[in-house]
Amino acid sequence: MSDVLTSARGDLSLEFPLLMGILNVTPDSFSDGGSFNSADGLVSRVDEFLLHKVDIADIGGESTRPGSDGVSVEEELKRVLPAVIHCVANGIYVSVDTMKPQVAYESLVAGAGMINDVSGFRDPEMIAVCAEFGCSVCIMHMLGEPRTMQDNPVYSDVVQYVKRYLLDAAERCVRAGIKESSICVDPGFGFGKTLEDNYRLLAGLDEIKSAGFPVLAGISRKSMIGNVVNKPPMKRLAGTITAHSAAVLNGADIIRAHDIEESADMLKVLRMLKIAGGKC
Repeated sequence: MSDVLTSARGDLSLEFPLLMGILNVTPDSFSDGGSFNSADGLVSRVDEFLLHKVDIADIGGESTRPGSDGVSVEEELKRVLPAVIHCVANGIYVSVDTMKPQVAYESLVAGAGMINDVSGFRDPEMIAVCAEFGCSVCIMHMLGEPRTMQDNPVYSDVVQYVKRYLLDAAERCVRAGIKESSICVDPGFGFGKTLEDNYRLLAGLDEIKSAGFPVLAGISRKSMIGNVVNKPPMKRLAGTITAHSAAVLNGADIIRAHDIEESADMLKVLRMLKIAGGKC
């Protein structure tokens, strides 16, 4: 595996785990919907990213919570582009969380460096756009689509199934012109998995890592935390930090988080552990 994640907009060192800050410019995301889709909310969130030296801003304009419905290309662009432009103007490396090739294209024109496609780059047009711009990509596993993914997920071996899915998707992207060094993968915690599936994936993250690509872990405030601690999204910080720490210790290279200050502190401690010779 390369020690950098490459992109035409600049490379990201993977010497230590990176912090990806969530910037949902949506009215209906499961945890923070409506918090950052105003001008003041956007500026405040970006200032927080700058203060705590977030490595990547992950901007999403369409909720992918279980049961959610999609939005039009025009509406998603209306939400996403101002956030992309503001982050880029402030020197922040930008990822855009989208399943739409048109949104990816316009976001990359505006300066984004990564496309985070929760559908796993099933659309050849999305792959072609990313290959054209030479951007980084994050390939995620999702069973079905957000509206139906939690209806009845069943796997014989979730870790091996997800690993194979991600490898196949990565190979498809490389054949279409995306650099292997530009690819990271995400097992898709909460996207078409039972509670037990999610924890098997967390425990087996080193097996996902053995596929040869950097691993992104997005566990922040999800129901896999809430269903264990029996608390609503805004009260899942301790569980989230615990799960993300476990992810890093099991090989995760990027942590996608809502709680920026606390997650930054967690990664500082884990970096010191690595410097001291620990497994991190």
